[in-house]
Amino acid sequence: MNYYKVIFFAMLLAIGTSIKAQSFDEKQQLALVIDQWHKAASDANFKSYFELMTKDAVFIGTDANEYWNKQEFQNYAKPHFDKGKAWSFTALERHVYFDASGKTAWFDELLNTQMKICRGSGVLVKVGKQWKIKHYVLSMTIPNDSSKAVIAIKAPIEEVLIQNRKSKI
Repeated sequence: MNYYKVIFFAMLLAIGTSIKAQSFDEKQQLALVIDQWHKAASDANFKSYFELMTKDAVFIGTDANEYWNKQEFQNYAKPHFDKGKAWSFTALERHVYFDASGKTAWFDELLNTQMKICRGSGVLVKVGKQWKIKHYVLSMTIPNDSSKAVIAIKAPIEEVLIQNRKSKI
């Protein structure tokens, strides 16, 4: 009887370890895709950068007017890539999460950029065996002690946007 219990618990341990290893492996794959995406921008590799995004991807930039589908984002980005260097983002920290199916993941990251520290967050989906970026949001961080000064700079510009957008909801 004890022999069967030992076998049973050994199997549970093996299954648990296998699931944990798979999850770790998926996180590594996902991180690699995000890192490749950031590197493609830094290298001004337009083709590689946009191949890592789904056909229906959305990119939301730091400006309140920057909400682009993939084609709009490509139109915006092309001149930057054509200059030989688009932008350079390097992850300082990243958190990755998966849904129960293992085919959708979301993440948030702290980035070292030309704008200093920014925050990115996104959603990736598994297309076949490859992870692709479906949705990405880039935000500049503002130290709490500097909020009032930043708001004073933004207020005149964004008050107009607020008034224009109120009627569109």
